[in-house]
Amino acid sequence: MEERVIKRLMTSVKCSSCGQNYAGRNVQVIGHHHGLWFISAYCSSCRTHYLLAATVSREKAEIVSDLTETEFVRFKKSRAPTADDILDMHSFLKKFDGDFTRLFGRERVS
Repeated sequence: MEERVIKRLMTSVKCSSCGQNYAGRNVQVIGHHHGLWFISAYCSSCRTHYLLAATVSREKAEIVSDLTETEFVRFKKSRAPTADDILDMHSFLKKFDGDFTRLFGRERVS
């Protein structure tokens, strides 16, 4: 496994002090030996520095999701978002005021 993969995986890890994800630029691989990786990670949010030892396996990971089987199959078959899709969503969110009731046109249920 390459160092860049380890750094990328570390961006999904949350700082145990503040809960923010590590930025790739703040993760350094110190070395590895027989599947044990030694990593230096700095949290720019709370400014905590960690030295980690981790094992990484190439085995297939289990998918944990709140989607039903039908939803999972439906989304798995759908196309990936394009750059235009992302830009459209960015434009929408820039203007969105947070009023979901108005957005979905439903009255609030008590």
